[in-house]
Amino acid sequence: MLNEKLHSYIEGLVPDRDSLVLEMENYAKEHHVPIMELAGIEAMLQILRIQSPKRILEIGAAIGYSALRMAQSVKEVKIITIERDPERYQQAEKFLERSEAAEQIILIKGDALEVESQISDLGPFDAIFIDAAKGQYKKFFELYSKYLSDKGIIITDNVLFKGLVCETEIESKRTRNLVKKIDGFNQWLMSNPLYHTIILPVGDGVAISKKRGEKSE
Repeated sequence: MLNEKLHSYIEGLVPDRDSLVLEMENYAKEHHVPIMELAGIEAMLQILRIQSPKRILEIGAAIGYSALRMAQSVKEVKIITIERDPERYQQAEKFLERSEAAEQIILIKGDALEVESQISDLGPFDAIFIDAAKGQYKKFFELYSKYLSDKGIIITDNVLFKGLVCETEIESKRTRNLVKKIDGFNQWLMSNPLYHTIILPVGDGVAISKKRGEKSE
């Protein structure tokens, strides 16, 4: 992970966002809504600009921040995003309806592990972005990766979890168990024979997985 001074320097270089995006960032900070860190989302958006996906599935809409940023950054992309928290879902609706990119985004209310039937006919997806309950990452990946297009990528946020994945002494049992699950997911993902994966130490850690293309033995 980058030290705080260098991290702040990089974030300071990021161009200003539009007023709605800034409002969403401020809302997230004030209401403790976990949105993607600035350096991390800028890295993801650049990857998506290079890939030029036509259809993206996002698992974990929160207040719609990353969905809006993706819609603004990738021309003519269609985004299907899932959110289970009723309050955040309603807030996402309010924010997104104020954006010119609103018609590019389909917001689905429900637990991602329970709404597969609503998603299956909307694929395949050129990119899948996982940013929901960190303890369920492996289940999300296994459930929805079958809807990934042949040249698609899967992006997973928070895989370094504030750097705690490499710490051996964590006082909180709850945090320790969550870190164990994230580390287990990382180990599984990096050794998955179906995907090439790299973890970028930006934001809170971003994993980029791409189908290998060849069949595993």
